[in-house]
Amino acid sequence: MDERLRKAEEEIAHLAHAVDDLSDMVARQGGEIDLLTRRVEMLLRREAEREADSGAAAPLADQRPPHW
Repeated sequence: MDERLRKAEEEIAHLAHAVDDLSDMVARQGGEIDLLTRRVEMLLRREAEREADSGAAAPLADQRPPHW
């Protein structure tokens, strides 16, 4: 077999392995992002409920900072 062809096939095999590793990493990170997004949404709802229960005139997120 031609040496150049063998080297090209080896490089392709290494690149295919790297692509598979990166694909797995992206899928794992996508799951983590989904989980974190759900947690942030839950915390935002919980905080909005807490602010509503405290009887504040406007939610803290909608109030202007004191220096304005």
